[in-house]
Amino acid sequence: MTAPTATARYEGQLRTEATHVASGTSIQTDAPVDNHGRGEAFSPTDLVGTALGTCILTTMAIVAERHQLDLKGSTMQVKKIMSQDAPRRIVQFDVDLQLPASLSESDRALLERVAHTCPVALSLNPEIRQEVRFSYQ
Repeated sequence: MTAPTATARYEGQLRTEATHVASGTSIQTDAPVDNHGRGEAFSPTDLVGTALGTCILTTMAIVAERHQLDLKGSTMQVKKIMSQDAPRRIVQFDVDLQLPASLSESDRALLERVAHTCPVALSLNPEIRQEVRFSYQ
């Protein structure tokens, strides 16, 4: 049996501490304010959105390196939208990417295609809408 990717411990008061097994890095999660929590750390659903945005950036960077393109300093913002009805669930992510203005039109087209093929984007339930927008600064 292979080692787990992560472990987590419930700390009480709707907070967990998760540890990445290979690196020992840890993060805390907290229930959001609108669901009985204090909102003092990422909620589990915040992490899903963060995973989507960072996966898009990472996948684009892998392709950019292959093409000798520099994406250093590129940024991402993600907004999570939850359902208003039961059951409580994620219904949409809005991902805004800011990339270098120096990218050519063909490089932009390549990276924009790649953005929609990251493993997290492909793994999310198709009912979760993914709005990905690009700006070049």
